[in-house]
Amino acid sequence: MTSTPPSGLARFNTSSDRAVLAALHEVCASPAWGRKLLARRPYATADALLAAGDTATGELTDAELTEAMAGHPPIGPPRPGDPASSREQRGMAGASEELRAEMLELNLAYQDRFGHVFLICATGATGERMRDALKERLAHTPERERAIARAELGKINRIRLTRLVTEDPVAEDKDS
Repeated sequence: MTSTPPSGLARFNTSSDRAVLAALHEVCASPAWGRKLLARRPYATADALLAAGDTATGELTDAELTEAMAGHPPIGPPRPGDPASSREQRGMAGASEELRAEMLELNLAYQDRFGHVFLICATGATGERMRDALKERLAHTPERERAIARAELGKINRIRLTRLVTEDPVAEDKDS
């Protein structure tokens, strides 16, 4: 009799710390965020993991939030070799050259104004919707924009965590 392979959550709960931290870094570039989730293992349910992720996102210091945002490419060209950003930014895949050029210009203006990448949960959003959100958010105060960026990061982290424990198994280290 063969046993069924462990679910993604079971694998997440039982994989080596090193493997889980590497997988969590793909979800969120803040090492502090990953360590907080690692420290709370094991998780009884995916919802418990998502709640821990929400809490950890809310607890990020300003420096840790900046670090997390730095792990995201600008909206427009996904980072080469980054399947998550390619999947999440699918709405830009068929964008016209005009829209791509406008997004580049707006992204640069945003980075000049706020000092970090424009962060939006792009999953399911069209290029036009992302452009409109970027235009709107350029008018925000830095404090308001930082709060919105944190909320968007939380949405992105939830999507990626869900994918991690339902689709993509945590890869065990070969030397652990």
